[in-house]
Amino acid sequence: MRFLTSAMRLLQGLTVLFLTYHVDAQVSSAKLPKMYFSDSSRLGRPFAKDPSVIKFKGSYWMYYSIPAPETDAQKGPVGIDAIGTTGWGIGIAKSADLIHWDKVGELPPVQEIERHGVAAPGARVIDGKVHLFYQTYGFGKEDAICHAVSSDGVHFDRDPSNPVYHPTRMAWSVGRAIDAEVYPHGKELWLLFATRDPEMKIQQIGMAAAPLKSDYSRSTWHDVSTAGPVMKPELAWEQRCTEAPSILHHGKLLYLFYAGAYNNAPQQIGVATSVDGKVWKRLSDEPLLANGKPGTWNSSESGHPGVFTDDNGRSYLFFQANNDNGHTWFLSMLEIRWQGSRPYLVEP
Repeated sequence: MRFLTSAMRLLQGLTVLFLTYHVDAQVSSAKLPKMYFSDSSRLGRPFAKDPSVIKFKGSYWMYYSIPAPETDAQKGPVGIDAIGTTGWGIGIAKSADLIHWDKVGELPPVQEIERHGVAAPGARVIDGKVHLFYQTYGFGKEDAICHAVSSDGVHFDRDPSNPVYHPTRMAWSVGRAIDAEVYPHGKELWLLFATRDPEMKIQQIGMAAAPLKSDYSRSTWHDVSTAGPVMKPELAWEQRCTEAPSILHHGKLLYLFYAGAYNNAPQQIGVATSVDGKVWKRLSDEPLLANGKPGTWNSSESGHPGVFTDDNGRSYLFFQANNDNGHTWFLSMLEIRWQGSRPYLVEP
């Protein structure tokens, strides 16, 4: 009987060992997406967030956030660039096919308002130039949106009035503005942004506008969502955060892709529709793009969307993801296809 018990325990142990190996093998060989981009220049490990993609002068360009370098007390600052950048920054990558990307530059801090860093870019080509809207970093309630313009996609001239926008007449907002998204509509350039409630707990999406033919300096913007946010968290999976708005047009509707929940909570991506850009209706109570199952490359989150429509009319959803609770971050992309007026996602 003792022999039989020992044999059974040995068999159970071998079974556990086999199952553990089998699960580990599945995790290590998990399928990665076709686009799997990151930037190790600041930390020595992959870390890139907040993608925004445009087409400019025949190539695809991606602007994204890179983190502040880590500091070793003995070795000194790690990953600091030539001009001494120590805060968050914006990386610039270029591609011929939307899948394979090469880093071609960074947006260095120039103005005093940028001294703690910049992040969360939103790029748009207007009148043959790249207009980049991005947030200041490190000012808490006072973080705001800045603007810069480029003729080559890499070198940018700052607006001397930066920061060009933050909410000023909205009782529901603390006055902060991050996660800029600009969208030309009629005679206006819309600016959608994320902001906190007065207690700095709930992340909501607001809206401003400027004349499309203006220079987008500080005096050109006016608040639109004065009575309340254009979107706030309402669904269980959104928890206390809706942010990272990104707009595309399809058929007779505008589509707002947005992130729900704070990073790694997990953050996931939802979609809503509108006819006027001011009132949005969710297409579903569930996210369009959820975080992955345990063991997959995006198990911690699939978040911060950035949508892009190519010259041929095909649209793509770029997003950030990781599987280690934010120790690393990668950028990826799925093609947006349509069943009538409803979007769905596939590998390109």
